[in-house]
Amino acid sequence: MATVPPKIKVLFSGNERLQKLKEAFRGKYGQMPLFFACAPGRVNLIGEHIDYCGYAVLPMAIEQNILAAVSVSDSKTIQLANTEPKYKDFTVSVDGISIDRENPQWHYYFLCGVRGIQEHLRLSSLAGMCCMVDGTIPASSGLSSSSALVCCAGLVTMEANQKPLSKVTLAETCAKCERYIGTEGGGMDQSISFLAEEGTAKLIEFNPLRATDVRLPDGAVFVIANCCVEMNKAASSHFNMRVVECRIATKMLAKARGLDWSHLLKLGDLQKELQVSLEQMLELVEEVLHPEPYSRDEICKTLGISTEQLCENILSANTQHATDFKLYQRARHVYGEAARVLQFKAVCDSSPANAVAQLGDLMNRSHASCRDLYECSCPELDQLVDICLQAGAVGSRLTGAGWGGCTVSMVPGERLDSFLQTVREHYYVPDAHRSALEKQSLFVTRPGGGAAIFIEE
Repeated sequence: MATVPPKIKVLFSGNERLQKLKEAFRGKYGQMPLFFACAPGRVNLIGEHIDYCGYAVLPMAIEQNILAAVSVSDSKTIQLANTEPKYKDFTVSVDGISIDRENPQWHYYFLCGVRGIQEHLRLSSLAGMCCMVDGTIPASSGLSSSSALVCCAGLVTMEANQKPLSKVTLAETCAKCERYIGTEGGGMDQSISFLAEEGTAKLIEFNPLRATDVRLPDGAVFVIANCCVEMNKAASSHFNMRVVECRIATKMLAKARGLDWSHLLKLGDLQKELQVSLEQMLELVEEVLHPEPYSRDEICKTLGISTEQLCENILSANTQHATDFKLYQRARHVYGEAARVLQFKAVCDSSPANAVAQLGDLMNRSHASCRDLYECSCPELDQLVDICLQAGAVGSRLTGAGWGGCTVSMVPGERLDSFLQTVREHYYVPDAHRSALEKQSLFVTRPGGGAAIFIEE
C-alpha cells in the first residue's frame, strides 16, 4: 500500500460530479480550482464503541464521500462554501481560526482538519484558500460524514501548503483534531478514510495504527439502511458519556487488581497491563463490578478521590452533569465486542463453508450488546434490524455511534432483490418522512478506496 494519499489525474468530461463542482466553484469564486480532495465515509461491519477503548475494529470505506474543490492564494483568508444551501458560507482569517464546540456547525468540522494539520506541521501561517465542499454521505447517519469532512479538510490543508504527509500521520492527526469540537472518538473513522483500499475491508488496530486486509466472503452483500433518525455526536453528551463510563470502569477494575489506576484510561490498556485474555477480562468484570448504576459518591469513595477531582480529571466537559454510571454493562460490551471482532476476522481468514452464517451470528450478537449493554440503539434502529432479519438478512446491526443513523445487514446474494423490496415496503413506504428519504437511505455497498487528491487532466 502506498504510504501517501494518491494524486490522480482525472478527465472531468467523464465525471459529472467533478464537472458540476468545478462549475459551481467558478460561479462562486470567479476562478478555477487548482485541485480537488476527496475523503470517503465508512460502514463499520463490527466493533462498535471500542476504538476509543484501544481495541481493533473492522470497517470498510463506502462510495459516498466528501469532495472539495480548492484554489490557493496569498489572501490570508479561508473561504468555505457548500453545494448544499442549508450549510452557510463561512470566511475566517488564517490567523484567527477558532472552533466553537458549543455550536457544532459544518464549517467548524472543516476547521478542525485545518487546525490539526497546521499544529502538526507547526506552520506559523497558512496558505489562503477558497474551498467548495460537496458531500454525498447522509449527515448524522452513522456513516462518518463529520469525520470524512475533517479528513478532507486535513488533506486539503496538506496539499495547499505543499507539505506531504503519510496516510497514517494524516489519520492520526485528524483523529486527534476532531476533539477540538468535543468528540472523544477513537480514530476508526479517520483511519479507514485514509487507509481504505478498494475491494477489501480492513482490521484497524491502534497504538501503533495499522490496517490489515480482511477479505469478505463471496456469496453475500452488505446493505446499508438508514433509520432516518439523526444524531449529532458533538451536539449530544451520549457519546462522551460512554467514553467516560469506560474510563471509570477501567480505573475501578485496575484499583480492584491493586494497579496504579491513575494513569490508566482505556479498558484495552488495562488488559495489556494485566496480560490476560478477553475472556478473563469478562470474568473480572463479573467479579468486581455490580450491574446497578454507580453513583458519584461510590466511585469517589472506591477510588479515594474528591468530587472535584472526579469532575476535573475524569469527566469530560459535557458530562459534568452526570450522576449515574453503568460501568458493568459498558465494560461487558467492550470486552465482548472486542472478542467478536477477532472472531469475525478469523472466520473471514479461514473461510469455512458456513462463513456467511457465522458472520451473521456475530453481527446479531453485536447488535444485541449495543442495544442491551451499551444502550446506544433506539426504537427505530431496533425495528429496522428486525425487519432486515425478517426480510432475509443473516445478520443485521446498528453501525456507527448509534442513537439513530444506519444499520448494516449481511444478505445472501440470491435474496438481495426480495430483501430490498421487503425493507422498502415494511420500513420506508408506511412513513411519509422515511419514504421521501428512501432513495439515499437504502443501498448496497462494496469496499471502496481511501482519500485522494484529484487534478484535472
